[in-house]
Amino acid sequence: MGNEMRSQGEDILSAVVPLMKLLCLSVIGLVLAHPRTQIVPRATFRLLSKLVFALFLPCLIFVHLGESITFKDFLQWWFIPVNVLISTVIGCTLGYIVALVCRPPPQFFRFTVIMTGFGNTGNLPIAIVGSVCHSPDNPFGPECHRRGVAYVSFAQWVAVILVYTLVYHMMEPPMEYYEIVSEGVEIQEEPVTSSNFSRPLLQEAEWPGMAEKETEHSKRPFIARVFASISGSSQNTFPDIDLTEEGGATTSGNSPKSIHCLAEPRVVRRFRIVAEETPIQHILQPPTLASLLAIIVGMVPIFRDFVFGSDAPLSVLTDSLEILAGAVVPSVMLILGGMLAEGPNDSALGIRTTIGITVTRLLVLPLMGIGVVALADKLNFFVKGDEMFRFVLLLQYSMPSAILLGAIASLRGYAVREASALLFWQHICAVFSLSVYVVIYFKLLSYV
Repeated sequence: MGNEMRSQGEDILSAVVPLMKLLCLSVIGLVLAHPRTQIVPRATFRLLSKLVFALFLPCLIFVHLGESITFKDFLQWWFIPVNVLISTVIGCTLGYIVALVCRPPPQFFRFTVIMTGFGNTGNLPIAIVGSVCHSPDNPFGPECHRRGVAYVSFAQWVAVILVYTLVYHMMEPPMEYYEIVSEGVEIQEEPVTSSNFSRPLLQEAEWPGMAEKETEHSKRPFIARVFASISGSSQNTFPDIDLTEEGGATTSGNSPKSIHCLAEPRVVRRFRIVAEETPIQHILQPPTLASLLAIIVGMVPIFRDFVFGSDAPLSVLTDSLEILAGAVVPSVMLILGGMLAEGPNDSALGIRTTIGITVTRLLVLPLMGIGVVALADKLNFFVKGDEMFRFVLLLQYSMPSAILLGAIASLRGYAVREASALLFWQHICAVFSLSVYVVIYFKLLSYV
């Protein structure tokens, strides 16, 4: 009995202590960035986030994913990106229920669904894995950190595609409430200058330079305007999008019948216009490129032997990248602390909806995730005996909403203050919810 109680206590400590380490790093960042102390100015945190985004995180992904993955692994890990899709679908479904039950202001109905459905699949899971594996007596073995980072990195590209396509268009200002939202000072153009540090750190924590990506239609209800004539909406107060063909289908020598046959259908044309306005090019960010390069190098034996291994010709370069990769976890948590130091903004979302999203995202969705992972395990979708694989899948359901959603909200000029406030409270509450669920996950994995 005594040994069993001691074992349970050790399990709890091994699960909670890593999160306490991350909390300490965040508190340090909060103290350094707090407005009353201003030991480190906001501009420094902004530059640190750029270093993480463009250097530290890509180095971490390339070194650990490239060294871990082979062609066989690539085929066996198929459920990792699929799990991201499943968690997003379940989260959006729960978000729709939250929106129906909590009844947020009508202009934030879609926002409620998005913030409940899309979780953080990148920086925070990597930080948790790194902290868990930092202890020599971690339950995942000596290859804990390398495999954990590889699994998290393998899932990131799916989340990035979803954010820059589906989320980008879902976060456009609602057509019928555009004037209401604009009165809330959320659709105000800011001059983009290199010295503009007034933008909240939250908005660029995971997408530095986001302000430079604004386009002509980024802060307007573009899709609603494009398809307004199809739906027969009478609320279109904006000039219609120019749908005329360029280059010549108006030649006087052609008959009206031939013009009609050769012309692109209006519905197809509208879809093409929307596709052209989708910022698909932003998918090719440094972390995504590092993932793609790591997968290619890892799966091709010639490249792999040339880059990875103690006797590889490029082992000196790989070791240098690994040294840089070691800065990811402390930098990410310091940035998170600096973000929280700014405090929550005023929000028109409502306390009931804020609580509903937070409880659903941090408490209800992880329970659904346990069921999904258990079912997939029974169907033999996993690598046998790999507990880190299961742990990463469970973490995908336990994260707060993606910080990147704050950047997308700012880019689209929709619910910027609401996103900032909601992300603040979610990350505060996640300290407690993650502590509980990591203990539960460790106990469940011990019975696998």
